[in-house]
Amino acid sequence: MIMRSTTRMSLPQQKYKEALEILRSIAEQSLIQPGCLSSHLYTDLEEKNTLLMENLWLNWESLERHLRSEEYRNLLLVVEMAIECPEIRFDTISDSAGIETVEKARGCV
Repeated sequence: MIMRSTTRMSLPQQKYKEALEILRSIAEQSLIQPGCLSSHLYTDLEEKNTLLMENLWLNWESLERHLRSEEYRNLLLVVEMAIECPEIRFDTISDSAGIETVEKARGCV
């Protein structure tokens, strides 16, 4: 089953740029790890200085290997900069659908 890891954190304004650079590098490094399907870094438009990192992993083993990596250790160092308790989640994705679901619901099929 595909695993999604998400980390959302609010950072002090003076640390935001530094954190963004580190997380950008982590996202790039994650993409070359075995089992990484995608790696994205987002900024929150409503909450200033808030970042969200989302990775999709082929399976639990790939995610677990990532959790033991140097890149994830660096992510945890960024998390320590957060001004409030960060949100860290690991979700199992058992099913996924695309545009065909929209077409079916709207009677286009």
